[in-house]
Amino acid sequence: MVRKIIKIDRDRCNGCGACAAACHEGAIEIIDGKAVLTREDYCDGLGDCLPECPTNAISFEEREAPAYNEAAVLAAKQKKMQAQGIKASHAGCPGTQVRQIVHQNAENTPSHTPTAGSQLAQWPCQIKLAPVNAPYFNGAKLLIAADCTAYAYANIHEDFMKGKVTLIGCPKLDSVDYSEKIMEIVRNNDIKSVTILRMEVPCCGGLEAAVKKALQESGKFIPWQTIILSIDGKILDN
Repeated sequence: MVRKIIKIDRDRCNGCGACAAACHEGAIEIIDGKAVLTREDYCDGLGDCLPECPTNAISFEEREAPAYNEAAVLAAKQKKMQAQGIKASHAGCPGTQVRQIVHQNAENTPSHTPTAGSQLAQWPCQIKLAPVNAPYFNGAKLLIAADCTAYAYANIHEDFMKGKVTLIGCPKLDSVDYSEKIMEIVRNNDIKSVTILRMEVPCCGGLEAAVKKALQESGKFIPWQTIILSIDGKILDN
């Protein structure tokens, strides 16, 4: 199949290994002092490695390549952890472990009280880390929120996250275009609705733009809305 995949310029590569460390899928290895894409089927084409390269040796290209094999990636990670004697439930970054979270008494816990519980429905919640085909996306109402909203709005769990699958990110800090990842999530799953929760600051407009682009390119008609928060935690009129 023809798809987007990374390309490594061997002449520019200095062998620092930053790209290999940034690749959550383990598609890149350092061989003879240079970065090499050793498993094309492990490369998801999202480019987490690109901003980490200090010499700009990595770029995208569209060419014939095997499809991204998420099952093989997860199996390889588990095998590596077993070889290191690490239990999967406690291994490294928890972002590699897909989990669905069930809150037993969420409906009976009053909001706006110190005892109100978490409403996070899944892990991971970072846009960059969430697997496109994670089972918790099927039938989900998506909340796509800017990182800072959780700190600006005190009751975000009860008022926005409850009953939704939450994805968070900051396009300014991550320096990536989320639109392709979100588009794949929407296209490959039965998403019921999308709520964009962003701050009033201009850089948050990148998150809203990415979600809108993703929805347009998904080919699906899905109800969506944008909610904007002020920096002092108030909901602004759209």
